[in-house]
Amino acid sequence: MAARKTAKKPAPKTAAKVRPTTIDATFLLPPKEEIHLMIEEWVAEDVGIQDLTTNIMIPANARADFLMNTRQDIVIAGIEVAAEVFRHMVPEAKVKVMVKDGTLAKKGTSLMRITGPGRGLLTAERTSLNILQFMCGIATLVNEYASRIAHTDAQLIDTRKTVPGLRMLSKYSACIGGCRPHRLGLHDGVMIKDNHIAVHGSITKAVAQARALTPALTKIEVECDTLEQVEEAAKAGADVIMFDNMTAAMMKKGIALIAGRAKTEASGGIRLDDIAEKAESGVDVISVGRMTQSAPAVDIGLDVTISK
Repeated sequence: MAARKTAKKPAPKTAAKVRPTTIDATFLLPPKEEIHLMIEEWVAEDVGIQDLTTNIMIPANARADFLMNTRQDIVIAGIEVAAEVFRHMVPEAKVKVMVKDGTLAKKGTSLMRITGPGRGLLTAERTSLNILQFMCGIATLVNEYASRIAHTDAQLIDTRKTVPGLRMLSKYSACIGGCRPHRLGLHDGVMIKDNHIAVHGSITKAVAQARALTPALTKIEVECDTLEQVEEAAKAGADVIMFDNMTAAMMKKGIALIAGRAKTEASGGIRLDDIAEKAESGVDVISVGRMTQSAPAVDIGLDVTISK
């Protein structure tokens, strides 16, 4: 069977932003009750026994009017989670969300308006901003990666490299930005790596062990860093073969060796400046850990008016 044809259109020198996903990714969000528990933990961590500065500086009967806006071009993700911080911590507050997740928001766009008790809103503001800047940061970076490979057939996917406790919020944000989830956790797929291979002595034996015990419809993936391993994994019957830290040229050779016997994944050290070249090799999916592991927070601000 012939190897899959690669995309013919060259990558644009400056990739235009692609439209974030239109897929309903809400299935990745924790239930509202769980989000409330997370919010309480976040706020408790920040506040401790009291918000000392706010209680000293702001009269108990003061009212606040907040307008949240973005100070850079971003992809919106987590706007309802951020709004829920205010709703849950200050139930009497009025919260008006002005954008939807998946919006490509230009610098200066108003995102949310919040009015209510000054002390409560000031205490909750940093927690709300933190989670929104975090989630939008992931979505914005993912969208940048997705933009670089939009001219190819390669699918961008995320990884398990997430901040502990924030996995599903991270994966939701990544999906909003324009990629699809890889494994949600260790439970929903078999990924055979070098340590597993070392225990069994060869890729062939490791795949045979996995095939004997893995549920019938669960995929088995093998991580390979040489073309010899790629050939062995294909012969062993792996469903997916990962090209780990391989050049685009090596991946093209690997795809030719596999000849349609397995799906292929590029992973390891994928950068914005080389993802297009690797996508053009003909690989099926490309995973990038940096998108959820170390995406920079975006710049979002709150303008506040306090009335006594």
